[in-house]
This record gives sequence, structure tokens and C-alpha cells, in this order.
Amino acid sequence: MALQATPGPDMLLVIGRGVGQGRRAALLTAAGATVLAALVQLPLLILSAASLVHASPTAFALLRWAGAAYLVWLGLKLVVRRGRRMAATATRPVSDRAALRDGMVTNLTNPKALAFMLAFLPQFVDPANGWPVAVQLLILGSMQKLSGFVVLALVALGAGSIVVCCRRQWLEQALG
Repeated sequence: MALQATPGPDMLLVIGRGVGQGRRAALLTAAGATVLAALVQLPLLILSAASLVHASPTAFALLRWAGAAYLVWLGLKLVVRRGRRMAATATRPVSDRAALRDGMVTNLTNPKALAFMLAFLPQFVDPANGWPVAVQLLILGSMQKLSGFVVLALVALGAGSIVVCCRRQWLEQALG
């Protein structure tokens, strides 16, 4: 839970969506960052892709830079869109599909999420305890993703409430 509560790209994206688009978009982004990303990460974890990421620092560095570039792109979109919009114009809502996709892409390119999922969790697997290794990895990974969704959902609900107190456009530019 401590790792889930630390700010990172997923949390910043969820906060930005909550402030700029409201609770629904933020919750869908959180679902994309956890549930949809788990559909990719859990099979990788089970198939021991951890050794690939761990054995190739270059691949890990490329993944980290791809995630950074994606976040910069999302931030620039917020800043540029704010500049083109008049103060009285309502924010155009993001589609449900885009919210899910953006959350998933941000999580899949987040080195912290991948490092934890693919390098840290396998350390807690004990092949001698009688449970198949794949089942242990599935349980550990599912618990990590579930706790991540709970934290991000709470952040999404809180960020969606901030709009009432502050000017939406100012917060979008600051988050961008």
C-alpha cells in the first residue's frame, strides 16, 4: 500500500483527469491503469518476463523514456488546449475509451509499476510451499493491482471534487 500511495505518473494522470474532466473520467483512467494494465502485466509476470527486463537495462531504459515522453505529450495537450479555449468554454469531456487507454498506457510505460510487478513480486514466491509458482505470482500480482485500484479510485474521487473549489482551466494548465 505504501508503494501505491506514492505519487507517480499514474496518480498524476488520475489527478489531472479528475480536475479537468471529473470523477468518471478519473475513475476510468484509474481502471485503465490497474485493471487493463493487469491484463498485460500479469501474464508477463507469470511467464517470467522479469528476467528479460532485469537482464536488459537498455530495454528498461527505453521503456522508461517512452513513459516519460507519453506523460510530456499528455501534459502538453493540457497546456495547449487551455491556450486555445476561452475562459467561458466548457471542457470537452474525454471519451471513456480514451480514459481507459491513457491509464493503461501510462501504467504499462511506468518503470515503477513494471519494476515492482516484474522484479519485486517474484522475490516473494516460494516454490517449496506446495503452491504452483504461477498461482503465487497471480495472487501477488492481483493483490498489487487491486490495492492500486483502491488508492487511485480514492485519488480520482478526491481530484474530481477539487473542481468545485478551484478554476478548472487554471488547474489543467498547472497539472499540464
